[in-house]
Amino acid sequence: MTAAGDDPAAPEASSGHEYTEDGHFLVINGRRWRATDPLIPEDRNAELRSILMAWRRDVRSTGGAAASRAGVQAAKAALGERGTPWWEQSESERRARWEKDVPRPGA
Repeated sequence: MTAAGDDPAAPEASSGHEYTEDGHFLVINGRRWRATDPLIPEDRNAELRSILMAWRRDVRSTGGAAASRAGVQAAKAALGERGTPWWEQSESERRARWEKDVPRPGA
């Protein structure tokens, strides 16, 4: 495992989190979590993270309503954290995934 801070080009290098050697997973407290697709442009990545956090707040405020949970799923899939692993997709498939519209809660 490597610390993201070891490589300034690594995804979220400033976070100080550890990643697996292949960069596919973030390791927190010994548990692996799929890393965000590093090809997502920074502005789109920030937008998708904002949408994800809005859906997470909606999950809490609705007591876990199915629509809210589906919103979290859609945002995480767009980020490459769920669904087909981003490293198994072609560049065009990856681009189509993150460019797909992901609505905000209440939209």
